[in-house]
Amino acid sequence: MISKLASISSGAAIADQVTIEPFTTICEDVEIGTGSHIGPNVTIYPGTRIGKNVTIFPGAVVGAIPQDLKFGGEYTTVEIGDHTTIRECVTIHRGTRDKMKTVIGSHCLLMGYVHIAHDCILGDHVILANYTGLSGHVQIDDYAILEGKVAAQQFMHIGAHSFIAGASLIRKNVPPFVRAAREPLSYAGINAVGMRRRDFTEDDIKLIENIYRILFVQNNNISKGLESLKSELEHSPLKKMVIDFVEESEKGIIRGLL
Repeated sequence: MISKLASISSGAAIADQVTIEPFTTICEDVEIGTGSHIGPNVTIYPGTRIGKNVTIFPGAVVGAIPQDLKFGGEYTTVEIGDHTTIRECVTIHRGTRDKMKTVIGSHCLLMGYVHIAHDCILGDHVILANYTGLSGHVQIDDYAILEGKVAAQQFMHIGAHSFIAGASLIRKNVPPFVRAAREPLSYAGINAVGMRRRDFTEDDIKLIENIYRILFVQNNNISKGLESLKSELEHSPLKKMVIDFVEESEKGIIRGLL
């Protein structure tokens, strides 16, 4: 059902079985997939691509131009994956010439008042709790969870299956499978609860515990920890995933146990 009180551009592509409630504005060059539900008082700007069965709650603004003074009016987009939920007053901005797009994966949950700036790339099943803010160029991998009022500075990378405590400030990259807390943000153990919920085996969980024990607990710097990790544990996809993340983190990773 599309309300007669909604303002919808003739240049928007709206699929079948889409609900658009009153006082919502859909601009030209917007695509909305089958089964999506757009609540009242939502604004969706040009360049927005919304997948199937997406739910957007009142007050959200999707696809506005970035708050980046370097933005020169280039054609960029916002892409929202299938089955994602965007709660009240969330703001998601288009990309810039860096990545040319901002991407939210499938099955994500963005709670009320979350802000996602230009060129952020979120994987699938990501949860951002209320009032979390991402500066530009932040990458968040699959199944990561950020509790409320988390703030991430530009160009941070948050690994898959990680969990970041509420009101944290992210100034260094967060490796996969860890829990991070404190100020400055630090390693606080592995996300064993999340791993069990996602059907990782107990052997997998034990391996991740050993990886981070070597990396963060037994060694007093990351370079030494990487050397030990490479030599002490047999090769495995999980070990490679952690090593690759750390070695590719040009801005460094969070510190170990305080």
